[in-house]
Amino acid sequence: MSSNADTIFALATPPGRGAIAIIRLSGPGVDAALTALGAGGLTPRLASLRTLRHDGEMVDQALILRFPGPNSYTGEDSAELHLHGGRAVIEAASRALIALDVRPAEPGEFTRRAFQNGRMDLAQAEAVADLIDAETGAQKNQALGQLDGALSAAYAGFRRELLKALSLVEAEIDFPDEEVPDNLARTAGPVLDKLSADLRSALADSDRGRRVREGYRIVLIGETNAGKSSLFNALVAREAAIVTPIAGTTRDVLDADIMIGGYAVTLSDTAGLRNSDDLVEAEGIRRARLRAEGADLRLWVRSPSAEAVEDPAAAFVGKSDLQVLNKADLGAVTPAPELEALTVSTTTGRGLTELHDWIAARLARDLSGADFPAVTRERHRRRLAEALAAVDAGRRALDLAPEMAGDDLRRAADALARVTGAIGVEDILGEVFSSFCIGK
Repeated sequence: MSSNADTIFALATPPGRGAIAIIRLSGPGVDAALTALGAGGLTPRLASLRTLRHDGEMVDQALILRFPGPNSYTGEDSAELHLHGGRAVIEAASRALIALDVRPAEPGEFTRRAFQNGRMDLAQAEAVADLIDAETGAQKNQALGQLDGALSAAYAGFRRELLKALSLVEAEIDFPDEEVPDNLARTAGPVLDKLSADLRSALADSDRGRRVREGYRIVLIGETNAGKSSLFNALVAREAAIVTPIAGTTRDVLDADIMIGGYAVTLSDTAGLRNSDDLVEAEGIRRARLRAEGADLRLWVRSPSAEAVEDPAAAFVGKSDLQVLNKADLGAVTPAPELEALTVSTTTGRGLTELHDWIAARLARDLSGADFPAVTRERHRRRLAEALAAVDAGRRALDLAPEMAGDDLRRAADALARVTGAIGVEDILGEVFSSFCIGK
């Protein structure tokens, strides 16, 4: 990433033909570039229609907006060129800017500058990327909450409690001969106990944000010819999977991204579970088992035409999964007593609405209503785990010697600060901003 002394530009609207194309600029040379293009003397934050020219040629008639720093997205002098959306116009404007020593931005560079200039912290910067990628209402709301600082505030609260406990510990270490109450460090114990419980709760809930952001993983499992592919097609509302009466038709995992109850879902159809000497089918069965093990919810599809007495899929389901008693038009299936069950028929449509509603209710239960803001990234989860381990180690050390606890508590505070970028950011900036689009 180049220095912030550079002035950068990027297309902020999707590439291709359109009514409008917006090019963003940021950096110390914005005003000079605008003046050179014939758009000098702009009133801040007021759109002005200007004819842009370079080397004697007209580039476009455009609406120009200028945002002086530090009150801009990046904290620097910034501008937007609202151009006509033809490719030739965009290319002409880009060539003119490059000739004026304004360079193309790198992925995420605008938001990285906003972070470096104190306009947002790292967690908020990640929320910008999530908001751009949001395809469901739940994803949008989660990203907006994080952008508003909810997650950052939660981590800051944890860190304040850590520093409070650390100050009690260090007071006893640094001032042993002063009038400091005996066993002052021991008073940090209750603070650490509560903090440990809070961190443990947040860590236990850490999958919720990932499920909202990336999609809730639902896998159909069952024996061959149980009707998994027919049910898959019914849920995705299209003929996505091949359906035949031949056992073992599905030999690989087939995924479909759908929306249920306002939440993103990745639904997977899998090969029927059975013993097979066919190398291709056996590989499909291996993949089915792996996908079932990593699912957020397994739908155990069963039918009256099942040949085996014991369904091998039973080994993969848990008490929170659902039995789907399929092919109700052909007969009844005796449900396993320990699991909730719904009866459906993809032929007649019986029970499909009830199944859809059951899944929607399950998503709402699993993905909403928690007290702690959603942990949206794996790096957040890792830092939470590091902080919890350090807090627990410090709590144990507290009963032995305060000076031993101090290092652990500082390590925990550092782990939490790295989520928002308060310290030690250089080693994670590339990870955070590499997935951004160019214009952000």
